[in-house]
Amino acid sequence: MHMIARDEYLQKLIDLRDTDLIKVVTGIRRCGKSTLFKLYQDYLKSNGVSNEQIISINFEDLAYEELLNYRSIYDHVKSRLISEKMNYVFLDEIQAVDQFQKAADSLYIQDNVDLYITGSNASLLSGDLATLLSGRYVEIAMMPLSFKEYVSAQTDKSSISELYSKYRKNSSFPGAIEISSHGKLREYLSGIYNTIVLKDIVARYNIQDVSMLDSIIRFMFDNIGNVCSSRKIAGALASSGRKVSANTVERYLSAMTSSYILYQARRYDLKGKQYLASGEKYYVADIGLRNYLLGDKAADLGHILENIVFLELLRRGNDVYIGKVGNSEVDFIAVGEEGTVYYQVAATVREESTLNRELASLNMIQDHNPKYLLTLDDDPPMFHNGIRQINALDWLLSRPQD
Repeated sequence: MHMIARDEYLQKLIDLRDTDLIKVVTGIRRCGKSTLFKLYQDYLKSNGVSNEQIISINFEDLAYEELLNYRSIYDHVKSRLISEKMNYVFLDEIQAVDQFQKAADSLYIQDNVDLYITGSNASLLSGDLATLLSGRYVEIAMMPLSFKEYVSAQTDKSSISELYSKYRKNSSFPGAIEISSHGKLREYLSGIYNTIVLKDIVARYNIQDVSMLDSIIRFMFDNIGNVCSSRKIAGALASSGRKVSANTVERYLSAMTSSYILYQARRYDLKGKQYLASGEKYYVADIGLRNYLLGDKAADLGHILENIVFLELLRRGNDVYIGKVGNSEVDFIAVGEEGTVYYQVAATVREESTLNRELASLNMIQDHNPKYLLTLDDDPPMFHNGIRQINALDWLLSRPQD
């Protein structure tokens, strides 16, 4: 299979090479973590590193089944270290190993070891590992393909809008690009979904009611961009005959976000300058997975675009919140190295009433931070009282300057 270039992630690894930090690559299964390691290993080899200096283990591979405990990993790697040269050690999907943090810590303190690990669950960086390696690791949060990466990987001559339609309908997982038939794509997405549910959620969190978990996942996928609380979700399921407590819903939501299949966006009150305890929203890691479960909901173009913009803001290194200003809402507050930026997202604002509604909340914000209105309308950029309206696909393909 052709390896898709993941230049931004690769550059991060190159910049961190030989630093006294464990490089931890996290992200949903099949988002490209193993491929990133291969790309980086190719880079190392092309820059003078020998095969003997690279030790790579993928714990999803049965060939390494005997290494699924921390002592075996440590002994295996230690026996292969070359004392007079830097050793590049790659441990892929390390969450499969019981007490893996002990092996990570012991390898980290060896001379001439540059350690790289991946995991498909956020618990990798909570609890023991975070405590043990406090200040000694750096996380690289990886996601499926951005729209820009997706476009760059295409070989057909479709227009940008046609490629966006494929991106929305099919999947942003790298492996989906080479799968042309709809039947095979469903099979591919089914494999990813079932692996995440069974391995990363059910097994890890000892969930007994898999049917209820599936119902909650479907509910969340169907409500991307809507305000959701555990109590509201429990009530909605109860009304359809599925009784579940709010506490159980909360536990399942935590498991879903830990597996990176779902992302939470908290709300922030811009006038009160405080985070709100309720009213969060959730977004799915890949629209293709949503389509696999629910079918292609073309009428939901606005929420789908909102989901894609939210993920892109995360990719660009922002903390992302839902903004509350009075009784109105700002889709996203993005806080990053460049400061704070506000975004409103809509499929179209050709109707004047829709345009006015989308601009209203942004106009209520009193500070002078940049404000954007992103739409799928194929119109030239324009300004509305300082608010910049631009085509969302242009925004996804580039980083517009203020």
